[in-house]
Amino acid sequence: MNVYFIGIGGIGMSAIARYYKRKGNAVSGYDRTPSPLTAELEAEGIPVHYEPDCSCIPADKEGTLVIWTPAIPQDMEELVYVRENGYRLVKRSRALGEICIGQRCLAVAGTHGKTTTTTLTAHIMNESGPGASAFLGGISKNYGTNLLVSTEKNIVVEADEFDRSFLQLFPTVAVITAMDADHLDIYGDLEHVQEAYRQFAAQVEGTLILKYGLPIRQEDIRAHIYSYHLDNPEADFHGENLRADADGHYRFDLVYPGGVIEDIRAGIPGWIGVENSIAASAVCLCEGIPHEGIRRSVGSFQGVRRRLDERFAAPGLNYIDDYAHHPAELAAAISSLRSVFPGRRLTGIFQPHLYTRTRDFAPEFAAALSTLDSLILLDIYPAREEPIPGVTSQLILDAVTCPEKVLIRKEALLDYLKDKELDVLASFGAGDIDRLVEPIAELLKNRYE
Repeated sequence: MNVYFIGIGGIGMSAIARYYKRKGNAVSGYDRTPSPLTAELEAEGIPVHYEPDCSCIPADKEGTLVIWTPAIPQDMEELVYVRENGYRLVKRSRALGEICIGQRCLAVAGTHGKTTTTTLTAHIMNESGPGASAFLGGISKNYGTNLLVSTEKNIVVEADEFDRSFLQLFPTVAVITAMDADHLDIYGDLEHVQEAYRQFAAQVEGTLILKYGLPIRQEDIRAHIYSYHLDNPEADFHGENLRADADGHYRFDLVYPGGVIEDIRAGIPGWIGVENSIAASAVCLCEGIPHEGIRRSVGSFQGVRRRLDERFAAPGLNYIDDYAHHPAELAAAISSLRSVFPGRRLTGIFQPHLYTRTRDFAPEFAAALSTLDSLILLDIYPAREEPIPGVTSQLILDAVTCPEKVLIRKEALLDYLKDKELDVLASFGAGDIDRLVEPIAELLKNRYE
């Protein structure tokens, strides 16, 4: 079978492309711009082109499945062509839902924390359990990929709320990490966001592991609810005796309904690493993974690229990159960095993602960024959107109260950083700021040569 992807370079789309390739299909696709991820796909034998070209679409309509992402404009000529010419066309979310049919699906949803929790769940299942395939929303640093393929009928997936994608899934076990307002261009308001999460929860067949305090009631769903939390003793799964070592990694005891797993060391630094470890461990304990397997695998977890991802470290200078693009994510990431680097001066680079998100959350973004010592703010990354009059990064900058702040163009960032005094530097955002991570790391490395 031919499988053709419109928007193949996205993190979710590329995982599905790799899956179909591994299954022996002829896979190819289009993306708007080259990236390290599309280069990896091409190196794996998946042709990718970067200008719309309908002649690249396989001619065999009956033998071709076309998968597209809603991030592609509706009038994009390749999308119009396959619609008008009778190809089987499915959204990314539908394709993932079909892949999960007949498998034991372990899904992680939530407006933040889901990528790390999904990836750690997959790591525990593969290192200390029976094995599992996995579709990840980031690149696992343990495995160097966003796709794991197993012969076992277990599948770990990141359940994405964008465009209500997660409603294509019917998990056996699921986690919900957060239900904050986001994607209001789709949902309109928080009430409709939460209603979609409740619908997702109602589709879970066996066990739902819920961040303590989230508004989902046991009487409204068929799955059994367990709660988890960083350290709240009222949660079914929670940490006790948390203590950080010199490099920001925490040790903790995991309390759960069956007992206590003592002295777990989180493989990634910061308190966020502990909370995500508790959620992933809860899933795997429900799947029967033994104590020692949980302890070992949480400790050996290396994290996910662009999730509190340390890219450079030298005496008196550290650089961390993170995907945070929602105010709650930013606040949590900055708080966690403060716990890792206590007493040090924290400079943040932030690229807002989407005009609508900036419009809807400018005050909340400003509040989170005000907890930095110094802010370097970039222009909004538009992604799929057209500009909205009056909505710019200046909306955020004007409300930020940290001691030092500046708004600059992305193209001027490296020159700005050359002579800037830095202690701890962090970059945040879901746009094309990822293209600057390696150049920033290289620039900092050159300071020490």
